Amino acid sequence: MYSVLRSTTNTLINLLEQRLSNHPQLGALFGGVLTVSAATPEETRNDGQGVSIWLYRIERDEQTLNYPPRRLPNDSVEHRPLPLRLHYLVTPVFSNIGLGANVSTTEQEVLGVVLQTFNDLPILKGSLLQDDLAGSDLQLAVRLESLDLEAITRIWDALEGSYQLSVSYEVSLVFIDSARPAQSIAPVHSVHTDHGLVLGRDTAEAP
Repeated sequence: MYSVLRSTTNTLINLLEQRLSNHPQLGALFGGVLTVSAATPEETRNDGQGVSIWLYRIERDEQTLNYPPRRLPNDSVEHRPLPLRLHYLVTPVFSNIGLGANVSTTEQEVLGVVLQTFNDLPILKGSLLQDDLAGSDLQLAVRLESLDLEAITRIWDALEGSYQLSVSYEVSLVFIDSARPAQSIAPVHSVHTDHGLVLGRDTAEAP
C-alpha cells in the first residue's frame, strides 16, 4: 500500500502517546495540551511543546529487494513490492512555560520513556498497528540507532536549528505495493524431471 509511511508514523505516535499519557509523572503534561506529532523539531518548537517523531530518511532494503514475486492462486503473480527501512528522529521539545527550570530534566525523562517503550516493544504487531496497517499481519521491528557526530551534525544542519537532545530509530521492514495489476502466467500442467550421470575425472579418462 502506498500509505504505509503515514500508517507506520501514526503507529509510533499512537504508542508513545499512550505510554506518555499513562505515565505517573509525565501523564499530567501529556494528558493536557502536549502531543506527539510527525512535525520536525523546529515545527514542534514553533507550535509550542511536545515530542517530534520526524521521518528524516528512507532507504531501500537491498537484502529483500530481489525476492521472487509472490504467486497468487488464480495463476498470476503480483509485482514485487518496494521494501523500505524508515529512520525517525525522536526529539522532545519543551519551553520554560509551566516547567520552570526543569526543561532539560523533563526532556531526559521523556526520552527515557521513549527508550523504555521501544525496548519493551521492539516488534510492533497486531493491535498496536494503526491506520491502514490495522488488521494486517505486518510486523514492524524498531531498532535504536547509534549516530556518530558527523551524522548528527548533518541532520541538524539540514533542520537549520540548534541541536536538541534526540534519538534515532530504524523501523523495518515496510513495503510499498506495486500499483500494477497482477501478471497472468500459464498454469503448470505437468512436471518432468531430467537426470544424468556425472562421471569423475578418473572414470572419464579410463580406457
